[in-house]
Amino acid sequence: MDAELNYIEINRKSWDNRVDTHLKSAFYNLDKFVNGESSLNDIELNLLGKVKGKKILHLQCHFGQDTISLGRMGASVTGVDLSEKAIQSAKQIVKDINSQEKFICCNVYDLPNFLDEKFDIVYTSYGTIGWLPDLNKWAEIISMFLNPNGRFVFVEFHPVVWMFDDNFQKVSYRYFNTGAIIETENGTYADKKADITQTSVTWNHSIAEVLNSLIKNGLEIKSFDEFDYSPYDCFNKTIEFEPGKYRIDHLDNKIPMVYAIVAIKNVGRSLA
Repeated sequence: MDAELNYIEINRKSWDNRVDTHLKSAFYNLDKFVNGESSLNDIELNLLGKVKGKKILHLQCHFGQDTISLGRMGASVTGVDLSEKAIQSAKQIVKDINSQEKFICCNVYDLPNFLDEKFDIVYTSYGTIGWLPDLNKWAEIISMFLNPNGRFVFVEFHPVVWMFDDNFQKVSYRYFNTGAIIETENGTYADKKADITQTSVTWNHSIAEVLNSLIKNGLEIKSFDEFDYSPYDCFNKTIEFEPGKYRIDHLDNKIPMVYAIVAIKNVGRSLA
């Protein structure tokens, strides 16, 4: 269908349309961030460990808060995002706070046309792979940019979450990837009452699809974890049961909401 064929442009416009709202939102809390507050959560911090002196590639970085947070921890970081408006904002934030992170505006699949470096860590998190139709190609890119024995650190919303309707009242979508899901929404997860409207094209990806794509591309799975909460209040019908931990109120702890993977680039199966 035409919308699926043009998904890159549709999704770029969708993210461009959100940037101004996100920059002003309490969700991203830019004022506190600029004054030194980290945007990283315990889940990813525990997986990343000590990053000082490491080269990190951050895929689908939005306007770069995690990218900059990693830089503040002593890493040399390059952020990549589809949205030109988000990348322009990231570059302005870096300039304003006199930081050193680098940013590239491109579709993840096109990154080899924009970057020729290897990294100790490739990192991506929370609401990223749903925007990509081909996870094998995604994993190939990850492997391509990792040094031998480099680490891939991935934190993502659990695919069970994406099976439900917006209010978590019924199962409305398949767990498995059966093609593009084309939707139009009012507002945005960072400000549900914002006066903006955008169309998006997304895909559901099972955990098997994620794991097998990584394994196929020479990445050895070192850990896989699931969590019964989200560190972000980005869904409907949520309750904060502990500081910074959110669940769907009527589902309590019954569903997984986030999962995390750490994988190592297997030298013997290097694609680079």
